[in-house]
Amino acid sequence: MTTITPAAPAAVLADRVFPRSLATNALLVAGGAAITGAAAQVAVPLWPVPITGQTLAVLLVGATLGAKRGALSMALYAVLGIVGLPVFSDASSGFQVLAGPTGGYIIGFVAAAALTGWLAERAWDRTVLRAVVAFAAGTVMPFAFGLPWLAWALQLNLEQTLAAGLWPFLIGGAIKAAIAAGVVRAGWAYFGRRDRRA
Repeated sequence: MTTITPAAPAAVLADRVFPRSLATNALLVAGGAAITGAAAQVAVPLWPVPITGQTLAVLLVGATLGAKRGALSMALYAVLGIVGLPVFSDASSGFQVLAGPTGGYIIGFVAAAALTGWLAERAWDRTVLRAVVAFAAGTVMPFAFGLPWLAWALQLNLEQTLAAGLWPFLIGGAIKAAIAAGVVRAGWAYFGRRDRRA
């Protein structure tokens, strides 16, 4: 009788740069949260949901750290904002942000980083086409959480919810997914060239 064991996850980019240790993992998780907080300040103010650099950061953090560390990084980001650090868009903070119209998107960042990281651990970030698919899938996750939350928070109907929380972000989301795919693919190409030279 043979047993089938799942393949071990592939190394992600962070593992090519840093040795794995508890301290390194903690620093990477904290760094991912900090990068997301900084990207949140790059914003086009719209109401009720601004266009920000957060989703690009979420995709990159998930892909470079992997599922567990990426999800932990986004959870830490949310907690830091809740306890008062100005890491949400427009340097806002507090539980009221999470409970407000954009709270579902922030929760969705955890799922987005986890999914993107999980796909990266299975080498979906190594080729351009699969990377674009992986990052597009990650881009969908904040909307999956954010749109129902937005509708509930503002008592919007479906048409109003899509107009406020989806349609303005489609082109930007596609561009961010393409940028993330290009950046991560370039990282793997660099390590591939270095390995061949070695």
